[in-house]
Amino acid sequence: MEYVDVVTLGESMVTFVPTRPGRLADVPSFDRAIGGAESNVACALAALGHATRWVSRVGADGFGDHLLARIADHGVDVSAVHRDPARPTGIYFRTGADRATGAHEVVYYRAGSAASAMSVADVDQAAVRACRVLHLSGITAALSPQCRELLWHLTAPRAGGPLISFDVNFRPALWPERGEAAVLLELARRADLVFVGADEAEDAWGVTGGAEAIREALPEPGVLVVKDGERGATAFARGPLEGAGADTDTVTPGAPEPAATVGAVTHRVFEPAPRVHVVSTIGAGDAFAAGFLSATLRGLPVRQRLRYGHLAAAAALTASTDLAAPPGRGHADRLVALDAPAWGRLRLAPGWTQAERAPEEANPT
Repeated sequence: MEYVDVVTLGESMVTFVPTRPGRLADVPSFDRAIGGAESNVACALAALGHATRWVSRVGADGFGDHLLARIADHGVDVSAVHRDPARPTGIYFRTGADRATGAHEVVYYRAGSAASAMSVADVDQAAVRACRVLHLSGITAALSPQCRELLWHLTAPRAGGPLISFDVNFRPALWPERGEAAVLLELARRADLVFVGADEAEDAWGVTGGAEAIREALPEPGVLVVKDGERGATAFARGPLEGAGADTDTVTPGAPEPAATVGAVTHRVFEPAPRVHVVSTIGAGDAFAAGFLSATLRGLPVRQRLRYGHLAAAAALTASTDLAAPPGRGHADRLVALDAPAWGRLRLAPGWTQAERAPEEANPT
């Protein structure tokens, strides 16, 4: 199996979005798209120049054909996706309103889907592990007991394995029983790099008090990224830093830190998010993870990794689709290199990813 930069594993579904605003009960027609946290990350990383593979199961149906074709069109290897003749590809319908509004509606038809049947026995383990980074999501753990067992297996300590990246991705609708989401905390503790929103930590685990409190609840990961919406994100990186006063670490993909270093010094880096004209928040978390992972693969300092995450998220925030193209690497590199005052002046509006003007002129308002 070909070795790639990043493998992502999880369910993707065909998405139906209304052609005009309104309740699902009222809109007359829908446009078809694709949606899935892990495939979104794979597609964004491919657009950023990385070799990626998406591992999953889809039905032997037209929707499965559509998913495979669309994701492959983004440059992602889909050769390890299994076709299931007995189970359907998941689909869902959503309104055009943002998830943060009370008017937003989502209706899933994913129970018994092909992806929910993923298990340790039927996933190509060689394809999953032939990478520098394996990116997983808490959504998969909610699909079925066998999916949860698969994540437990993939996050088990293994010498010489890929760096394990885990996005908590708490979805309340998938965890209806109080306390069930505690499994996400246990999975996060087994990962090397974890992404979690401050709101997710409170809703899923009752952890309040900000980034530091979340780090106290999650001391094990070598790198923990706590996202705080439009305010910004905080990264906690354990281990030595490069140079006096630098904000970089030496976490290397493919070489997870041993558990014995859990008590080592943790360095904290906060980076504010640029101001963004938000069209929709859907897919922004996946994009942030892709941006951060891209910068990690390139060995960039932690502060620059956070900035890459913010810029990739801004690309999603200023687009109406679940999967938005990130800025070109050259464009992003120029923005990431801005000094703090210039970074603080950034104003990113729809279409900014196509701008190739001077960094400080990127769609100011």
